[in-house]
Amino acid sequence: MNTLKDDVHRLLKDQESSNVSSALSAIKTLLALIKESTASTSAELFEQLKSAVTIIQEDRTDTLTSTNSGCELFMRFISNITDEGRDKGFEECKKLMLERGDKFVKKVELSRQKIATYGSPHIKEKAVILAHSRSRVVLALLTEASKTKKFKVFVTESLPGKSGTEMAEDLRGCNIEAEVILDAAIGYIMEKIDLVLVGAEGVVASGGIINKIGTFSIAMAAKAFNKPVYVAAESFKFSSLYPLNQQDLPKSHASTENQSNNQCRDSSAVHPSIDYTPAEYLTLLFTDIGILTPTAVSDELIKLL
Repeated sequence: MNTLKDDVHRLLKDQESSNVSSALSAIKTLLALIKESTASTSAELFEQLKSAVTIIQEDRTDTLTSTNSGCELFMRFISNITDEGRDKGFEECKKLMLERGDKFVKKVELSRQKIATYGSPHIKEKAVILAHSRSRVVLALLTEASKTKKFKVFVTESLPGKSGTEMAEDLRGCNIEAEVILDAAIGYIMEKIDLVLVGAEGVVASGGIINKIGTFSIAMAAKAFNKPVYVAAESFKFSSLYPLNQQDLPKSHASTENQSNNQCRDSSAVHPSIDYTPAEYLTLLFTDIGILTPTAVSDELIKLL
């Protein structure tokens, strides 16, 4: 007999795709669990969903910030439905959850293309762009821009993991000129670029972002050279976190154990996988709810939550 943990892991695996973010697959898993659930009351179903979120969080430690934000928004959404359907009976309440849950997922699925549409006009003909790590939404934005313009993208190698190498391959697959550079070369390359474009694991209440380690260093270098830093991020990644510095990041978000002897001689050391970039280093955020200044994030977060 399968446990809830077994069911959640099976549903997570069913939702996994190279083109689907971890947060979206987590949201889809919660929706699929509602469909499959044998719970007989709204309270029982809601408790199952809360337990499922914990299981997903334990499974997705590498993308915990975005997964947490997506699950939090979905659970708040479902909680509102539960309150509305309290007098309608469980079956009607469950039906309402599924209908609105499907709407929520479809809205999330469309967010990447909306961001691409909003952000692509900021990519000019013959622009030279610096990107960091691998981001599906940044790839979508640059692919949209490449339909009418030619430009070049430098991508940091993005250790640990070399996710920048994957990003460069993705870009070349879309006929976009891309070149991988060393993480240590950002100061050297900064004077050659026109803009920085990064994704985000999370957009925090202050308007800053949590993203792959090295993002803050890039943003500081860009500020020194007076280069704009643009962020492409879906609104479901907006988080109520309010870090003031790197040490304020929750430990579960901020570190990962590096077991690769190729990347670090001391394989027992714990190395940060993400960092926090304050709002003052960012120029604009391209989101599915529009183009925002970092200072506007807190207002939008209030509306979402």
